[in-house]
Amino acid sequence: MSVGREPKLIVTASFGVEPKRKVEYVSLLEGALARVQSKPEKVLIYRRPNLGHVPLAPGRDLDWEEELAEAQRYECVSVPSDHPLYILYTSGTTGLPKGIVRPTGGYAVMLNWTMSAVYGLKPGEVWWAASDLGWVVGHSYICYGPLLHGNTTVLYEGKPVGTPDAGAYFRVLAEHEVAAAFTSPTAIRAIRQQDPEAALGKQYSLTRFRTLFVAGEHCDVDTLEWSKKVFKVPVLDHWWQTESGSAITASCIGLGNSTTPPPGQAGKPVPGYNVMILNEKKEPVKAKALGNIVVKLPLPPGAFSGLWENPETFQKLYFQKFPGYYDTMDAGYMDEDGYLYVLSRADDVINVAGHRISAGAIEECVLFHHAVADCAVVGKEDALKGHVPFALCVLREGVKTEEKTILEEIVEQVRKNIGPVAAFQKGVFVKQLPKTRSGKIPRSALSALVSGKPYNITPTIEDASVFKHIEEVLKKNQM
Repeated sequence: MSVGREPKLIVTASFGVEPKRKVEYVSLLEGALARVQSKPEKVLIYRRPNLGHVPLAPGRDLDWEEELAEAQRYECVSVPSDHPLYILYTSGTTGLPKGIVRPTGGYAVMLNWTMSAVYGLKPGEVWWAASDLGWVVGHSYICYGPLLHGNTTVLYEGKPVGTPDAGAYFRVLAEHEVAAAFTSPTAIRAIRQQDPEAALGKQYSLTRFRTLFVAGEHCDVDTLEWSKKVFKVPVLDHWWQTESGSAITASCIGLGNSTTPPPGQAGKPVPGYNVMILNEKKEPVKAKALGNIVVKLPLPPGAFSGLWENPETFQKLYFQKFPGYYDTMDAGYMDEDGYLYVLSRADDVINVAGHRISAGAIEECVLFHHAVADCAVVGKEDALKGHVPFALCVLREGVKTEEKTILEEIVEQVRKNIGPVAAFQKGVFVKQLPKTRSGKIPRSALSALVSGKPYNITPTIEDASVFKHIEEVLKKNQM
């Protein structure tokens, strides 16, 4: 790290709460600090009651309640509009951590505007973004957006099901008289899986609720229609990224857009975003033709200003392939009316329950295991999460350990290094991986294969018989 950029203060809680366990944040923090050179000057800990005692490290740790009792008021500090507000890390397409830098001024203007223009809210109304506070949706629309616009924001610590049941979302909407909400299609699928007729939800009166927004992953039409039926409001899909900080395409109901757009779309470009579809030759394609989704520069206020201490990757990753455009690295098409249909990532990112997880990052983690010689991680279709990572591993010669034991160790290794959000649990062991003559793994074909769908073997594959071998292994393991 450069001078003046070492961490000063880390703020954490003693524990997090999951439906069946508690997460020991302090021990996780200690493990992380042991791996880095730059240590914080202080650690501020909120010790949650009734979950166990956490001792404070003398000279370093501060107790939240004690510091709050002695806190004094300070005036706001003026900063330039392009001053970094936060750095939010995303694994992205390279498998390497990328710190998205968010500027302050444009972000504040954009968030305030979108609360009315995109989401149709008036100051004073109640808003609920049912997301993780640590992801970009949480930053933008649990914290800053609603507070800037004068809306009450709901912070929900729980799940769509299991805390205590599949009626939880309906209860929160009713008790807090929420006007509009934002969640992921995965959450809706989880509710539907446990309560197909939404019987638990029907006991609640949603008189103030008028719009449900979904994002984070493509919302299939079946889930969309079910949501409309049980929540009895328009359900609008929209599309954005960590890099954008807010919607790139949406049905801007505050600007008079339709609340009954065609199924499968993710809205039209939000003002400020000139969205285009280009082919590999950097040429615009016709309506409904699949291509690369790009945004003509400049990007609007609120979009990221760079990658933390990595300007080279910033330019190379986002702006080199299509000069004059921001490369979203998503693929899709646009219809004659300007609606965008986002179909998939143009690279190896797996969308797990709305969270983008790099297959390359998981592969890198799997390959740390001493028994694994080669590995390919692809997205396997999942009824609940949309996709989950699935590993195809090649063992080193002479390995005697049982495959079941190795897989359990790999799963634990990925959970420890990438986190439970990766939802990595399954894999098989094969003799060989299919590769092109240049050594590349045909991910799309493998993803279709493990999902039980038809796949194409391109002429560039060095040994096409490997696919048949993998089919037999999958059948044997009933994956």
